Amino acid sequence: MILVQTIGVFAALMSVIGVVLAASKAKRPLLRALGSAVCGAASLGAVNLLEGYTGVSIALNYATAFVAVVLGAPGVVTMLLLRVLLLF
Repeated sequence: MILVQTIGVFAALMSVIGVVLAASKAKRPLLRALGSAVCGAASLGAVNLLEGYTGVSIALNYATAFVAVVLGAPGVVTMLLLRVLLLF
C-alpha cells in the first residue's frame, strides 16, 4: 500500500510541476493558472449536472478535484473518457 501511495504522490507532484512550468511561460502566469483551475472545476460540475441526461458521472473526491483544478478541462475530459471506457 505504501508503494501505491508513493506512486500517486509522485504522479501528483509531476503534474503540478508540469502545470507550473507551462503557466510560467505565459505573460500572466497566475491569471492563466487560475483560469485553468476555474475551467476544470466548472467542467467537473457540468459533467455531474448532466449526469441525468448522459448517465455518466464523476465522483467528487480529493483525487478528482485535484485533477480538475490542476489539469483543467483536459483532465476532466480524460477522467470522463476513462469512466466511459471502464463502464463497457
